[in-house]
Amino acid sequence: MESLRRSLSDVTFELSKDDIERKLPPISEVEDAKCECCGMSEECTGEYINRVRDRFSGKLICGLCAEAVNEEMEKNGGKREEALNEHMAACVRFNRVERANPVLYQAEAIKEMLKKCSRSRAKSMSPRTDQRKGGLARSSSCIATITRERSEND
Repeated sequence: MESLRRSLSDVTFELSKDDIERKLPPISEVEDAKCECCGMSEECTGEYINRVRDRFSGKLICGLCAEAVNEEMEKNGGKREEALNEHMAACVRFNRVERANPVLYQAEAIKEMLKKCSRSRAKSMSPRTDQRKGGLARSSSCIATITRERSEND
C-alpha cells in the first residue's frame, strides 16, 4: 500500500493563500543603517530610521546605544542632548583606543578608577584643612620604624 497523502483542492489552496495575504501587513523596504555612535550596522525600515532620528536630535543610533543614552539621561536628570553627547564621546574614545590596543584601554580604565578612588579617599582621610590639593594622605611615617629595625639588627 502506498503512503497516504493529504490533498488540497485548488479552491482551498487559493482561499488559504488569500487569508494569509490579508493578515500580513505589506513589507516595507529595509536598508542597512549604521549607528553614528558605535558604528554597528543593522537592517531598519525608513519609518524606524525617521523615528530614531526624531528622538535623538537627527542622529541615527542603534538600540544598544539608545539604551545607554536613556541610562545616561537618568543619571543627569533627563537631559537627552547632554546624555547623547556624553555617550557619543565615550564611543569615540572606545573606537579610538580600545579597538586599536585593548591592553592600553584597560590600563587607562584602571588609571581613571584609581584617580577617582584616591580623590574620594584623600578627601575623607586627609588631616589637612586645605582639601583642594588632593593627593594621598598618610597617617604616620614608617621611616622611624625602618630606622629602628635597622639599628637593632646592626
